[in-house]
Amino acid sequence: MAPMTSSAPLSWSGFAAAEPVFADTARRRFQLYKHHVLATIRKDGSPRVTGLEADFRFGELLLGMMPDSRKALDLRRDPRFALQANPGPDAEMNDGDVRVSGRAVEITDPAFLARFIEDATPPEPFHLFRAELTEVVRIGLDGDSLVVESWRPGQPLRTVRRK
Repeated sequence: MAPMTSSAPLSWSGFAAAEPVFADTARRRFQLYKHHVLATIRKDGSPRVTGLEADFRFGELLLGMMPDSRKALDLRRDPRFALQANPGPDAEMNDGDVRVSGRAVEITDPAFLARFIEDATPPEPFHLFRAELTEVVRIGLDGDSLVVESWRPGQPLRTVRRK
């Protein structure tokens, strides 16, 4: 009998424990640029796309936002999100194309928030969300092949090569 797999979202540290090399590749790709693109769901169900800084701190992927910003209100109402790494200044995409998706959980724990403020010195006030991942995807080139790597909680890293 095959082992059961979990499809419950995982924190960044859970993802990194499951797939350390892939997690490091994805994190480094996000850290190449400061601003990225966040997709949330509006009240009417349509998508909203906005800029965002991704913060990897304390073993988490953290998403900080201005108070009562539309994206924060979207996530409070419906926590589903996708975050696309900034593609960079040109069309070469030498470091691949990376996106993560999942649920954003607002952090309200005073001790965690105090630790974050001390470590990151963000402009206050702010909303802070922790990413719980349901999928991480990297698309890149290897010679003439398009390589798609994807991971979901409870499943091994999947790699597909296309000519």
